[in-house]
Amino acid sequence: MNQVCAVILAAGNGSRMKSKYPKAMCEVLFKPMISWVTDWCLKAGIQKICVVVGEGSEQMKAILPPQCRTVYQQERKGTGHAVMMAKDFITENIDNDILVLTADAPFLNDEILKNTVECHHKAAAAVTLVTATVSEPYGYGRIMRDPLRPENILGIVEEKDADSQQKKITEINSGAFCFNAPFLLEALGQLNCNNSQQEYYLTDTVQIAKNQARPIAAFCCEDENMVLGANHRAGLLKLNEIANKIVVDRLLENGVNFYCMDGIVISPDVQIGRDTTIAPGTQLKGHVTIGEDCVIGPNTVIENSEIGDGCHIHSSLIEQAKVGNHVKMGPNSHLRPNSVLEDSVKIGNFVEIKNSTLGEKTSVAHLTYIGDSDFGSHINVGCGVVTVNYNGYRKFRSRVEDNAFIGCNTNLISPVHIGEGAYIAAGSTITSDVQADSLAIARARQQNKEGWVENYRQRQLEEKAKEQK
Repeated sequence: MNQVCAVILAAGNGSRMKSKYPKAMCEVLFKPMISWVTDWCLKAGIQKICVVVGEGSEQMKAILPPQCRTVYQQERKGTGHAVMMAKDFITENIDNDILVLTADAPFLNDEILKNTVECHHKAAAAVTLVTATVSEPYGYGRIMRDPLRPENILGIVEEKDADSQQKKITEINSGAFCFNAPFLLEALGQLNCNNSQQEYYLTDTVQIAKNQARPIAAFCCEDENMVLGANHRAGLLKLNEIANKIVVDRLLENGVNFYCMDGIVISPDVQIGRDTTIAPGTQLKGHVTIGEDCVIGPNTVIENSEIGDGCHIHSSLIEQAKVGNHVKMGPNSHLRPNSVLEDSVKIGNFVEIKNSTLGEKTSVAHLTYIGDSDFGSHINVGCGVVTVNYNGYRKFRSRVEDNAFIGCNTNLISPVHIGEGAYIAAGSTITSDVQADSLAIARARQQNKEGWVENYRQRQLEEKAKEQK
């Protein structure tokens, strides 16, 4: 595949999607459609990629891989016109074959791309079409074949131009092509916009090849879902449903357990070990790795994170974090970016961890915030503990050594260092370092005043009576 380049058409705006973003940035399983296409290209070994962009190009560029270059389509005058914008790229790669793909068809995977190129080479074709036989061909261009020699492609008839017999044809054009680069440059120069839409159609290159008696080939996808695209929100929903089923089927084959699919949505870039159970309401976004023998969910969201073996995560949110083995988390916990939980850590109810590290077997049971801190191993963190890491202008980092005990309702005013085995009394506000094996008490001494309540109560009743007169 080193001799293959790709041009991806991604200049469509989001008007039919009712979106302010380019259509190619609409997401399927939390992943922009353009990212599906570029990832498949890279997986197929295609390193030279040119993306034709339009409105919102800066947003598009921000999510493209570094291998991609972009060209701008000022006016939208059809697919042929979009490819014309990449003429310089095609010229630079004149000795290569050129795949032309659409950014809103996310399922044309690396295997399909490789098979298309192989078919193209085998036929020594000027152009090779990617096609599929579909149950509902309405709206798609139909593939016209020689009835006596079906391997011969006669052309493409668009829906609006097809007669009643042609509309019965179920093999459709996906919009993806593989071209011989010199032929593509020549054909682009012969395209015209003498049609009802006054646009340059890339499909006209097939007729140009036929007129020149150049070989035309087609690779037909076995699964019709692989060629589907989306032009509106209903189509995007359908793509999400199809993609989610593909991902779940793959995970089932790999030994992952699901007992109910309600609310489960999983990114295609997720990897899950065998005998792990994914419970209802779980969303796994981006690049997530989960080990074996875990229970994830219910009602859990994990994004771009790594989870070890044997973890139980209940009704929690994990973002860009790393979780070791045999960790218990939740319900209602939040692990924010750049946090690390080492093996056998326990994070309980309503606990938030941010940009911090917790060592092996440290327990943070409930109602606690730990931010910008490094906690060692075997530490007990009581209820209501807060690391006060922000002074309104800057953030500060604290450190707690192994085997420390942090009592309930403690404030650690960062930056402080709590030594190994130190004991912080409940209700303390710690502003200075605590040495190893020391007890720190930072609270007012309790005083009990006998008989105080009766006198206080009598005075208050007298004042109340005066106010009511």
